[in-house]
Amino acid sequence: MSATSGGAKAFPAAAPIALLLIAMISIQAGAALAKTLLPVIGAAGAAALRLAFASLMLLVVWRPWRTRPRGKAMLSTVVYGAAMGAMNLLFYSALRTIPLGIAVALEFTGPLTVAMAAARRPLDFLWVALAALGLVLLLPLRSAGDGLDPAGIAYALAAGACWALYIVFGRRAGVAHGGQTAALGMLVGAALIVPIGAVSAGAHLWAPALWPIAIGVALLSSALPYSLEMIALTRLPTRTFGILMSAEPAVAALSGLYFLGERLSALQWAAIVCIMAASGGSAATIGPAVDPLPD
Repeated sequence: MSATSGGAKAFPAAAPIALLLIAMISIQAGAALAKTLLPVIGAAGAAALRLAFASLMLLVVWRPWRTRPRGKAMLSTVVYGAAMGAMNLLFYSALRTIPLGIAVALEFTGPLTVAMAAARRPLDFLWVALAALGLVLLLPLRSAGDGLDPAGIAYALAAGACWALYIVFGRRAGVAHGGQTAALGMLVGAALIVPIGAVSAGAHLWAPALWPIAIGVALLSSALPYSLEMIALTRLPTRTFGILMSAEPAVAALSGLYFLGERLSALQWAAIVCIMAASGGSAATIGPAVDPLPD
C-alpha cells in the first residue's frame, strides 16, 4: 500500500519533468531536421519557413487578437519578436559550420548571462568561471584545422545575445499572456525574417516539396515544445525548470549524433558539460531564477 501511495504521489511530479524532456527532444529533433534544409535554401530560408509556419500554428492555437498590448508592452513585444526572429536566423547560420550540440551550448550563454546578472556571492562566480572554461575549450584557440569555425562560433554567440533579449523583453511584454505574447512575437519575427529569406533563397523558398519538412520543423521546434513547456511551467517551480533546461546542450549533442552523425571530441563534450553545470548551478543558486524559454 505504501508503494502504491508513493507512486501516486511521485507521478504528478514526474509528469511535467517528462513533458519538459519531450519538449527538449522535440526542439533538437526539429533543429536537426532544419539543418537538412540549409544546403537547399540557406539559413535565412530555413528560418523564414520555420517562423512563417510556426506563427500560423501559434495564431490558430492562441488567437492573440484577443489581447492587444499597448504602449510599452507593445514596444517590448516588438523587440521580443525581433529578437526571436534574429535568434533563429543566427542559430541556423551557426549550424551551417558547427555541430548542433556545440551551437546550442554556445547559444546557452545568453540565458546564462541573464541569470548571472544577479550574481553576488562567491559561489555564484564559480558558475561564471565554469561557463568561461567551457567557452575557452570551444573557441578556436588551437592550431588551424583543429578548432571550430570562427564564423559559426560568432553566429551562435550572437544567437545567445538575442536569446537574452528575448527573455528580458518577453517578460516585459507580460508573462500573464504568455501564449498570446509568444504568438504575436512569432508573427513579428516572421515579418522580419521572411522577406530576408525570400530574397536569399529566391524561388527555392516556395518549392512545395520543402513545405512538409518546414512544417515538421515549425511543429517540432516551436509549436509542440512551447505548448509542452507552458504545461510544465505551471506544474514545476521556476528554479527546477531552469535546472532541468540546463540539460538541453546534451540533448542537442545526442540529437546531432543520432540524426546527423555529428561526433564530438572528448574536449568538446567537456566544454558542453562545463556550460551545462554553469547553467544548472546558476539556476539553483543565483538570485531570482530566470526561465530559459524555447529558442
